[in-house]
Amino acid sequence: MAKINFFTEDVDFKLKNKTIIRKWLSESIQAENAFIGELNFIFCSDEYLLKINQEYLDHDTYTDIITFDNSVEKNEISGDIFISVERVNENAVKFKIDPKIELSRVMIHGVLHLIGFLDKKAEDKALMTSKENHYLSTLAI
Repeated sequence: MAKINFFTEDVDFKLKNKTIIRKWLSESIQAENAFIGELNFIFCSDEYLLKINQEYLDHDTYTDIITFDNSVEKNEISGDIFISVERVNENAVKFKIDPKIELSRVMIHGVLHLIGFLDKKAEDKALMTSKENHYLSTLAI
């Protein structure tokens, strides 16, 4: 049975619409011909995510998301997706969008990375953004 879990570390945050979001993520993953093993979303602070970035990726920068792939089987989507709630909220203000939409974009972004989509090159980033926009259009929150 597919498992999508939500946790918090060092922030006072409660994800709303968990059932709707689980269904949306599951359907998005199925649409990419993949299946969920176990997905853990960990909502945290900038400082918490910075420490992970420094320790595991040797990057000394703030970021909104870090994704660790724990998949074992082909087409299996399993992993730990750490999301800075502070960074998401700041980006929502910066881009003038609803924080719920920005959070959903970051969540599907992490899932798309686990599926195998990249975003370092311009053409990869364009495809990633297109996929994010497509799946965001299917979310009703």
